[in-house]
Amino acid sequence: MIKKKKSAVLTAILGFTLALSACGGGGGTGTNTPSATPSDPPATTPAENGGDKGTQGGDKPGLRMIMQYGLFDPKTEYVAKYIEERTGYKVEYELLPAENADEKLNLLVSSKDNYDLVKLNAAQFYNLASAGALEPIDELLESHGNYIKQSIKPESFGSATIDGKIFGIPETGSGVSIGEELVVRQDWLDELGLSVPTNTDELYTVLKTIKEKKNVIPLTMSKDSIYGDIATTFGILTDWKEVDGKLMHRAELPEMKEYITYMNKLYKEGLLDTETPINTAQKSIEKFSGGNAAMYKLAWWNAGTTIAALEKNFPEAKTTIIPYLKGKDGKAVVGAKANTTWYIAILKSSKNKEAAMDFLNAKLEPETFKGIAIGEEGVHHEVKDDKYFPILPKFNDELNNASAFLTGVDEEKYPIYWQARVRKDPILQAHFETFQKNAEGLIVVDPMSTAPPIEAVSKNLLKLTTLLDDNVLQFISGAKPIDAYDQFLAQWRAEGGADMVAAANEWFQSTK
Repeated sequence: MIKKKKSAVLTAILGFTLALSACGGGGGTGTNTPSATPSDPPATTPAENGGDKGTQGGDKPGLRMIMQYGLFDPKTEYVAKYIEERTGYKVEYELLPAENADEKLNLLVSSKDNYDLVKLNAAQFYNLASAGALEPIDELLESHGNYIKQSIKPESFGSATIDGKIFGIPETGSGVSIGEELVVRQDWLDELGLSVPTNTDELYTVLKTIKEKKNVIPLTMSKDSIYGDIATTFGILTDWKEVDGKLMHRAELPEMKEYITYMNKLYKEGLLDTETPINTAQKSIEKFSGGNAAMYKLAWWNAGTTIAALEKNFPEAKTTIIPYLKGKDGKAVVGAKANTTWYIAILKSSKNKEAAMDFLNAKLEPETFKGIAIGEEGVHHEVKDDKYFPILPKFNDELNNASAFLTGVDEEKYPIYWQARVRKDPILQAHFETFQKNAEGLIVVDPMSTAPPIEAVSKNLLKLTTLLDDNVLQFISGAKPIDAYDQFLAQWRAEGGADMVAAANEWFQSTK
């Protein structure tokens, strides 16, 4: 179980929120329900959905919501207006700043401005829930959450459960998908009589031949993308891996030494870009599209601009997406995460808790949610071959910031709706769809994906990930000898790794 721990700042928040809860007053002035067009009827009414008594037979209360940072004005957004029309709730949105967001969040939560709803990242969610600033929503879900429960899987709610109580709506995003895959200059492979590699031995041969014959960088990578296709062949899939019934972090896996030994060999022989430790993604893309590198682990969201730049520079250039490489056992696997991206919570201090849940529920009524996700058919999107395609520029003009207004998603339908966003460009679409097709049946999901925020993990993960990645780059480049890995691992454990792994396993064993 996760122990609640109140810091001085969070205890102050709790004091404020409890004080606010004892005060009278509403969450905002009453507003008239906007009339919907005949072709677009309201999704639900409180009476139809067992809504809160304070809204039946009268105006719905205004709600106030704290959102994450964004470069837009919620008052002018099409989606905000659409949500108001569909749900009947007028919502005032407050965006957190880009800098010092947590400090601003604490001030807003502890203020007398009486906010009702808040969209949080994992650390913010854990902190506010632990401080007692968030309302447990189990009963509200039962009475007002029919669409929410239809849309969100029970295991997803596990990520928002602390000490047996649900403190928020988990927003899981667009589902499990694969983001990157190795891409190679097919015209050069043809020129040299080389086949697309299927494992690391063949990859080594291809890279070595390219170096000898073409005098270019065989493989370029960025410092932030050192795992993936090659690492998976050694069993390095995601942050966490189940081994003999226990969770191990990738840093602890004995296969990590095998992986960095292989990569160090590529580096020493000039087969891996010698600037990998300092390369940004943009720098590697420039090398690949500029004809200075033969292979690159490309993210599908960069495919459109990357391939367009390559073809502009070299009209005869052709590329091939390399199917995921096979490991020693002759099988390919792909690691993926399915983490909860955001948590939407009702504040303990809210005077409109039932109305807030009714609002969240109304947004997940099927037609309303579809409209938030991809707009209106024939206006924002069209359907071709049972796939959703954006109508440009209308889709971009009015739905570009739509995801900011999501407060939970239909976990079956949203991954399908969301793909309209990758169909803005044929090259981007082709790479996304090929990556997913190549990964079919190969995906292994991080076993910590459904875990709730765990203090020892939340406070250590970023620091320890940076420490690991920095050291892996040093081992690959030879700045540190691979024999020193055990010494590094002892440091990693001492600086929080041991506590993090122990806490992760405490949760993991509790799920069995």
